[in-house]
Amino acid sequence: MTIHRGLHLGGREVPAAAGRTTTDLDPHTGEVHATVAAAGPVDVRRAVEAADTAFGPWSALPPSARRRVLLRAADVLESRSDEAVALMAAEVGAVAGWARFNVGLAADVLREAAAAATRPVGDVLATEAAGRLSMAVREPMGVVAAFAPWNAPLILGTRAIAAPLAAGNTVVLKASEDAPLASGLFLAEVLSAAGLPDGVLDVVTNDRADAAAVAEALIGDDRVRAVNFTGSTRVGRIVGELAARHLKPAVLELGGKNAVLVLDDADLGHAVDAVAFGAFNNAGQICMSADRALVHASVAEEFTARLAAKAAGLPHGDPTDPATVIGPLIDPASARRVAELVADAVGHGARVRAGGGPPDGAHHPATVLDRVTPAMRVHHEEAFGPVVTVIPVADDDEAVALADDTDYGLTAGVLTGDARRGLAVARRLRTGIVHVGDQTVDDEPQAPFGGVRASGYGRFGGRWGVEAFTTTRWLTLATEAARYPF
Repeated sequence: MTIHRGLHLGGREVPAAAGRTTTDLDPHTGEVHATVAAAGPVDVRRAVEAADTAFGPWSALPPSARRRVLLRAADVLESRSDEAVALMAAEVGAVAGWARFNVGLAADVLREAAAAATRPVGDVLATEAAGRLSMAVREPMGVVAAFAPWNAPLILGTRAIAAPLAAGNTVVLKASEDAPLASGLFLAEVLSAAGLPDGVLDVVTNDRADAAAVAEALIGDDRVRAVNFTGSTRVGRIVGELAARHLKPAVLELGGKNAVLVLDDADLGHAVDAVAFGAFNNAGQICMSADRALVHASVAEEFTARLAAKAAGLPHGDPTDPATVIGPLIDPASARRVAELVADAVGHGARVRAGGGPPDGAHHPATVLDRVTPAMRVHHEEAFGPVVTVIPVADDDEAVALADDTDYGLTAGVLTGDARRGLAVARRLRTGIVHVGDQTVDDEPQAPFGGVRASGYGRFGGRWGVEAFTTTRWLTLATEAARYPF
């Protein structure tokens, strides 16, 4: 049965002002899963108006009240986990394991944000003036424009709103066109059920053709004071430029071209399992996915053969089948793009060790490539699909140089039997995150998450998330009358 949903404005479900709708497709079947309201700039202004009206009362609440709402929301989300799993399968082709991970981590993001609500919000400063108290105070900014992507819709939709809400801001969330329910409307339901006051979170959905106009209207509204974007580097550049044009701070979490460095003393069995997980989890559609395995030449062939065998044996197909490991990509166009990357590499001399071939609709098999060179697109472009390249390296120096030979800088993994050696390598890598003894895909809500260079700027998680969505003010209190020279 097709789902029909409107916008979530001021705590109510309402149609778009123009009465337009757009479709939300199931990537596995290609059928319409839902129709949602197609917002335009007029609807954006309605959403911002609702959020701006709600800001005063919400920011004035005791922090413990905001904490209670977020804690209840985490419980509500977990209580609806089966519904969330089915929703993610139908909307983004997520297999059950990935969907349940989304539920668990999203709930923890809410709980971490709840804890942040009562953290200290300022400092008492030293001052040269006698009889004066000097303070730096962090305060909520106002309305935050948040953009949620489709690939981890519950995690990233929640991360788009949790810290801003905990700090006392209100949020207008532009849900992904590919996951308007899971990345936006479903989360609004959860928070409303937890007692979030009307207007504190407003969700707009839109047709893909209107995405630019909706984003420009949202970021350009004078009542919006900060921008929170997770998505591709291409769109992130546009969002960052818009925010800068309007002199608004932005947190941008963008793409990656992530590498796992397999040193010559690594346990190969563990390394194969780690790289397979990092490369093929959620069909490689994670900003942290392991696109590249940089493997010491002495073990590269054995590693590649074992990784290829593992990749060839991973079940793929219907995301609702509990045995499926690799479901569809988000749409057939994405599968074709991945196949084109592989074909380009093969045409320039790369060797397919597993997978490859033409896609089947939105499905593409787990693929392992070697003999990859800088002449190939896959060497530089983010695959964002189930493809990993294996590149032999002579030593740690070459591994670090190749890992950093990219415009991106999100995450990396270093696999070695020597923790001190691994940490020394990690310190040399130019990424926002490095995992020694593990692969690239990891996320904890209390840790600073974010990248450098083309992977974005700003940090989510813990106190860093709250700092990103508050403004620091300098306040002084004179306890005695000052004396002036005239």
